[in-house]
Amino acid sequence: MKRREFVTLIAGVAAWPFAARAQQSAMPVVGFLSARAPGESMNLVAAFRQGLRQAGFIEGQNVIIAFRWAEGHSDRLPILAKELTDLRVAVLFAAGGTPAAFAAKTATQTIPVVFSAGVDPVGVGLVASLNRPGGNVTGMSFTTPEMIAKNTQLLKQLVPGAGIIAYLVNPSSPAAALFRKEAESDAAALGITVRVLNASTEHDLEEVLASLTQIGAGGLVVPSDSFLDNHGEQIVALAARHRTAAIFTVREIALRGGLMSYGPSLPDSYRRAAVYVGRILKGDKPADLPVMQPEKYDLVINLKTAETLGLTVPDKLLATADEVIE
Repeated sequence: MKRREFVTLIAGVAAWPFAARAQQSAMPVVGFLSARAPGESMNLVAAFRQGLRQAGFIEGQNVIIAFRWAEGHSDRLPILAKELTDLRVAVLFAAGGTPAAFAAKTATQTIPVVFSAGVDPVGVGLVASLNRPGGNVTGMSFTTPEMIAKNTQLLKQLVPGAGIIAYLVNPSSPAAALFRKEAESDAAALGITVRVLNASTEHDLEEVLASLTQIGAGGLVVPSDSFLDNHGEQIVALAARHRTAAIFTVREIALRGGLMSYGPSLPDSYRRAAVYVGRILKGDKPADLPVMQPEKYDLVINLKTAETLGLTVPDKLLATADEVIE
C-alpha cells in the first residue's frame, strides 16, 4: 500500500460516522488516541494492528479502531479523549507520550485505558504500582530513569572531554520533574555539570539550543516526549548547526540524521500494548495487568552525522551498537 493511501485509510477510519458503523456491526470499538500525526505513525499503527491480531482481533472483522490524532498539539488531547469516551469505546489506547495517557485517564474512570508512554508511570501518578496498577489504567512504559542515565553515559563515552552536558526538557510534560531529578543524579555520578534547557514551542527550541555553545555544552540528551519527538528533525538540525553531539531515545530520529539513539523499539511497545487491548476485550481487567517495560534496548549510531560533526566514534562504543548507519 502506498504511503498516501495508508495515511488516508488511517484518517478515514476516524471520520466514519460512528452511528453508521454501530448499525453495521456490533463489533467492539477501540479508541486510538495519539499525540502524534498519522503520517509519522504508519509503522506504529501497523504494529498496533499486529498486536491485535496476536490477541485474535482483526480490524474490520471483529474489531473497529477509531483514530484521533493531536498532531503534536498536546492541548488538543483532552478534547479528542472526550470524543472517544463519548463514543463509548470498549478500550481506549493512549499513545505518543505521557500527555495522551493523562488525557485518557482524566477522560474516564470506567473505560479501560492502555497507554504507551515514555515515563515512569508510578512516579508521575498514572498508576499505583507497576505490578498492580489498580483502577482502569495499565500499559507500556518505555522510558525509565535508568535508561536516561545510560544515554548520558553513552554520550560521555563519545565525548569524554565534555564537562557540561545539556538536558532538553519539555516543562509542560508531567515527566519534566523526573527528568530534572535524573539529570542531577547523572551529574553526581559522572562528575559532570548538567544544564537543563526548557522548550515547549518551536521558538523555544531555536532559542535554547542556540545557547549550547554559550554554555559550553559538550553534549545534549533528549529524552522521549511527544513534543520533542515530533520536532526531532528540527532538534537534529539545530544540534548540527551548533556542532553539538546529541543522543535521543527514539531510534527513528537517529535514522533521520540524529547522531545516536538508545532506547526500546516503539513499534514493539505498540504491538505489546495492543495485545493488552485484546486481552481486555476478552475480559481481563486493567487493574490486574502489570505495567510492561521494554525487553530490549537498542543503540543506534549514525556515522554520517558523527563525521559531519567531526567526531570519531570509539571502537569500543561501535562494538556495542545494535545498528550503525554509514
